[in-house]
Amino acid sequence: MSSDQSFQRALQRAFTHALAHLSSAETAPVNATTGLTELRARFGKPLPESGTDAAEVIDDLVRDAEGSLLGCNGGRFFGWVIGGTLPAALAADWLVSTWDQNAAIHACGPAEAVIEEIAGAWLKDLFGLPQTASFAFVTGTQMAHVTCLAAARHRLLARAGWDVEEHGLTGAPPIRVLTSSERHGSVERAVRMLGLGKRAITALPCNSSGRLEPDVLARALDAAPSQPTIVVLHAGDLNIGAFDPSPS
Repeated sequence: MSSDQSFQRALQRAFTHALAHLSSAETAPVNATTGLTELRARFGKPLPESGTDAAEVIDDLVRDAEGSLLGCNGGRFFGWVIGGTLPAALAADWLVSTWDQNAAIHACGPAEAVIEEIAGAWLKDLFGLPQTASFAFVTGTQMAHVTCLAAARHRLLARAGWDVEEHGLTGAPPIRVLTSSERHGSVERAVRMLGLGKRAITALPCNSSGRLEPDVLARALDAAPSQPTIVVLHAGDLNIGAFDPSPS
């Protein structure tokens, strides 16, 4: 069988399985119905000594995953802020994997680099941000917090006369992080990853709506006006969608 035929058969099987999955989004169980013990038994086969037909691999994958997929692509899933896509986005994602480009720099993936530039410009226009503002697309909430906190750490320490990229954090002015008591868990992980330490976090109380009151934040800022401070606010809490008021 030629390489082209192998790709065609495998992709056709994936397409058939994908359509079946999408068509069952509103009727299939939302939660997983297969336990971890059974899943490990299904997937935990000995490493094969020889290769397997590509289409067979796809069929085996779908069969073994039966009952273990959350219904997060349907309208009945309320567990986390995950799942859901548009037809064009899903199809484009398939093409991204097919093109198999390295989008790290323009030389490795010219089309991807330009698409990223345009998408960033569109988002800045949508959110009313200056077109001169920088942007980055990241893998999710965790790396978004790492990226933003790293940028804030750089700017604050530079203002204090400390080059964190050159000298690291040893001997640097301490940074405090003011945030909500209802903060996402990835904030703490980001603070640890960036070497600021959990003790840098000051958790401020929220009101009954899960929002940080402006006067609470103002008092915390006034308590140490000269200390380099990062403020992390909610823009749609994970559980109840609360928005912290953004001070001017």
